[in-house]
Amino acid sequence: MSSIDERAWFKSSYSGSDGDACIEVAKGTQAIHVRDSKDQLSPELALSPAAWGDFVSYATQG
Repeated sequence: MSSIDERAWFKSSYSGSDGDACIEVAKGTQAIHVRDSKDQLSPELALSPAAWGDFVSYATQG
């Protein structure tokens, strides 16, 4: 597993400029990692690619 410093984190395109409610996502070799962009040292979620796909599908259903 890569260390946090080696991951390429991407901020959500839905994040506003106010700095609130932002997440960052990084693709690992076996998991998709999600963290709070305002507190990068806080615990992060590690989701399987299938679980991440299910989440994205659900979240985009309007």
